[in-house]
Amino acid sequence: MTTGLVRSLGVGRFLDWRAVNSRGAAGGILVFWDNRMVELVDLEKGKFSISCRFKNCGDGSKWVFTGVYGPVCSREREGFWEELGAIKGLWGDPWCVGGDFNMVRFPEERSRGGGLTAPMRRFSEVVEDLELRDIPLKGGPFTWRGGVNNQSHSRLDRFLVTDNWDCLFNGAVQGVLPRPISDHCPLLLEGGGLIRGPIPFRFENMWLEEEGFKDKMKMWWGNLKFTGTSSFILDSKLRALKDILKNWNKEVFGLIENKKGEALNQIMYWDEKEKSAALSLEECEARKEARESYKSWVLREEISWRQKSRELWLKEGDNNTRFFHRMANAHSRRNWLSKLKVDGCWHSEQINLKNSVVGAFQKLYSEEEGWRPSIEGLSLLSINRSEAERMEIPFTEEEVFAALSDLGKDKAPGPDGFTMAFWSFCWDRGRFVKSLNATFLVLVPKKGGAEDLKDFRPISLVGSLYKLLAKVLANRIKKVMGKVISESQNAFVEGRQILDAVLIANEAVDSRLKSNQGGVLCKLDIEKAYDHVSWKFLLAVLKKMGFGERWLKWIEWCISTVKFSVLINGSPSGFFQSSRGLRQGDPLSPYLFVIAMEVFSCLLRRAIDGGFLSGWMARGRSGEGVMISHLLFADDTLVFCEESQDQMTYLSWLLMWFEAVSGLKINLEKSELIPVGRVHNIEDLALELGCRVGGLPSCYLGLPLGASFKSEAVWDVVEERFRKRMAMWKRQYISKGGRLTLIRSTLSSMPIYFMSLFYLPRKVRLRLEKIQRDFLWGGGAIVEKPHLVRWNLVCMEKRKGGLGVRNLALMNRALLSKWNWHFANDKEAFWKKVISQKYGVEEGDWCTRAVSERYGVGLWKAIRNEWLFLKSRLAYQVGNGRRVKFWKDKWCSDEPLCESFPSLYSMSLTKDAWVSEVWNSESEGEG
Repeated sequence: MTTGLVRSLGVGRFLDWRAVNSRGAAGGILVFWDNRMVELVDLEKGKFSISCRFKNCGDGSKWVFTGVYGPVCSREREGFWEELGAIKGLWGDPWCVGGDFNMVRFPEERSRGGGLTAPMRRFSEVVEDLELRDIPLKGGPFTWRGGVNNQSHSRLDRFLVTDNWDCLFNGAVQGVLPRPISDHCPLLLEGGGLIRGPIPFRFENMWLEEEGFKDKMKMWWGNLKFTGTSSFILDSKLRALKDILKNWNKEVFGLIENKKGEALNQIMYWDEKEKSAALSLEECEARKEARESYKSWVLREEISWRQKSRELWLKEGDNNTRFFHRMANAHSRRNWLSKLKVDGCWHSEQINLKNSVVGAFQKLYSEEEGWRPSIEGLSLLSINRSEAERMEIPFTEEEVFAALSDLGKDKAPGPDGFTMAFWSFCWDRGRFVKSLNATFLVLVPKKGGAEDLKDFRPISLVGSLYKLLAKVLANRIKKVMGKVISESQNAFVEGRQILDAVLIANEAVDSRLKSNQGGVLCKLDIEKAYDHVSWKFLLAVLKKMGFGERWLKWIEWCISTVKFSVLINGSPSGFFQSSRGLRQGDPLSPYLFVIAMEVFSCLLRRAIDGGFLSGWMARGRSGEGVMISHLLFADDTLVFCEESQDQMTYLSWLLMWFEAVSGLKINLEKSELIPVGRVHNIEDLALELGCRVGGLPSCYLGLPLGASFKSEAVWDVVEERFRKRMAMWKRQYISKGGRLTLIRSTLSSMPIYFMSLFYLPRKVRLRLEKIQRDFLWGGGAIVEKPHLVRWNLVCMEKRKGGLGVRNLALMNRALLSKWNWHFANDKEAFWKKVISQKYGVEEGDWCTRAVSERYGVGLWKAIRNEWLFLKSRLAYQVGNGRRVKFWKDKWCSDEPLCESFPSLYSMSLTKDAWVSEVWNSESEGEG
């Protein structure tokens, strides 16, 4: 490397540089800089890296940059990690590491996917141990292209930074630039502040800590005088109250940092005075008051940053302010839009960007006038007249307070700015003005590095008063959902759960594979599901289901008086009305959407009855079974079909008719046709339906579908989720109590969804426990730190001397056993019908017969294996005695009678007798 060559790259005589020469065609690293901006203070070269310690010429702050070229050979990688570990120990300054690492961290960072590998796990462990983290990547998910015809894509290059480096260069982002020559894309790291527009009013929950705040609220509220309807007066008072709170916060409550500093200065003053002379009682009392004041302001600061961070799992009071502050900044950075693609066009100028986003959402929520088919000919389930009348009775104070108690007090507020904590704190024992239904639309990225508007999900922040009203209505409608929703839908119906659908789907696939019959599984994706619902269609469905006129008017007001503003970079833009769609974030929306999808379920049932579609039979050795034609959980849809081109044609017609009547369109580009068993013409079937071909194992509702029993690979997504969450949470920002709370409330809870249905392999459990141990005690990939307590003791209950962390193995057994408990108690559940018909039921109807066949991809055999674990801990209430064994069940003591009286049991001629067969007295009940 020569000076002339480097100078040709730019900045001329002001350039300085250092390099590590290449080894053949690979391995070279060049770092160069403008010495008018930074001054080189120190330098360290290694085999795989070069580290420069700089001093900013402007403010004198020091920081370190390490350029890397990772080894391709796996044998050299440990040396690479040790080299980075040594650099971390050399300086304690803010640190940025960038270059070609020649490896990926997660399967999604390469085009061929796959599972988590040992090198990936090691890479993540090192990043966590070095307290580095990824900066959001803009411009695409990959940085390298290679292989035959450049078909292989990976993210080999990246910048990693420490949190104090990110604070030094606030708002830094890395972007992928065009690749003119090399097989690697250049990466550009840009730093700078986030420029925000006017920020709307937000009620600060820390104000509630102010002594006498409730009395101030009563005084302010009582002094506000308006005339008009009740709802107009309420809306006007809330608007005026915002200005009062803003002025009070500015003039009286003051800035937190200033108040905290004032209290600390008073403490320091009395401490200094005490060094020269003893303090009087009055002075000691003054210092005590200053300390109490300082503690209260520290707590308020923590409450404020906790509210902004949305990390609500961790309670205030554990001295985690730095963590909350960092998380709030991370959320702001992740949601910041510097440029955005809308309808294929890029926008980077803020005014144009905001106008284009507002225009796109105006179009999204606007319905074109036109004719829609009627649903009068459909046979929908309905409620009776008395149930409809109960839905319309006046609201009670108890009902409203119950809804208020259910709402999250720290959730992000809507346009009125008031959190539910405000209403809950200030609570003392028709029709509304439209302004109460104003809504903020927040753009939440569906994936990292999202730059197209299509990759953002619009979440509605509704006003606190509207949210309270909607919650009361939602609490009413959920009581009758089971009356109007068929058994194929499992979302938002009391007594049904998301796992029911996953269990049924896996058992259906298992039956199909074992029957040696071919079949196809249609995974349908509904495009902009909530946003496209026709209001006219929804109200017609509610009327068809028997809801009364007053209820229909309430629902019509809730969905049709909405006005939106879009929050872009923290500032609201636009103010427009919608003419279709439901809001994600409205407590009513999930129930209304499920009701809309019941029409789709009804259409599928009619197609089955007419012989146009056939469904699958989930059957066992007996030959009997249950027909499964479709499963719905909100907008996640599975349709079970034969390998018939005619059925694909009929299904496509049905989808078109459903779109015409409801406005809900199936996104065939994201939908899949999955062959199950031998399907010879799957490509032709997919072409007929217009979607792509998928395969097993697949994913349904976030869980594996059609995966082999005890597969370790299906748990990779859980471990990946662990590591990504850990990348956000850094140990040094959270107190040990906070880390323990995080493990108990979040990390050890993350696998529960999987463990509720799948057996947890031992190797996976040990890996997950190691991640938790390292996070709690420190250390890991590079630095070894002692773990002060054995993990089995950490997992013990607090009253037994442990720390109360979940034992994953025991929790897995308990969650699987829970299915056996539900099987014994649930009488009408659809999943129980499927399992009973497939495996048969033992006498007494407590459980299925023991499953002796091979595991396959079904889940029930592993669940049924836990029956003995559960049964040994059960005692029975006799009832009529027809479900309780006289000798073998525990019903009159702490052990079965066969164990209490073995001699009598050995002489009995009816060892399997029921209590009802040998007991003389009569009793009522079912056992």
